[in-house]
Amino acid sequence: MRKFLFSGSVISALFGGVSVIKHTKDGPYDWRLILIWVHWLAAVGIAVGTVIQNEKSRELEH
Repeated sequence: MRKFLFSGSVISALFGGVSVIKHTKDGPYDWRLILIWVHWLAAVGIAVGTVIQNEKSRELEH
């Protein structure tokens, strides 16, 4: 769990969620809002996947 909490990419993606939530509260509800949420979920998924992939490659080196 610590590897996710201290990863810069995961932290960045999670802070991006703050912007998504603000836009959801203030912005209009249209198709662009759906795209914003899909983009944010993809960014979080990629960040988590990168941490997992890096951890597996470190295990193979040792």
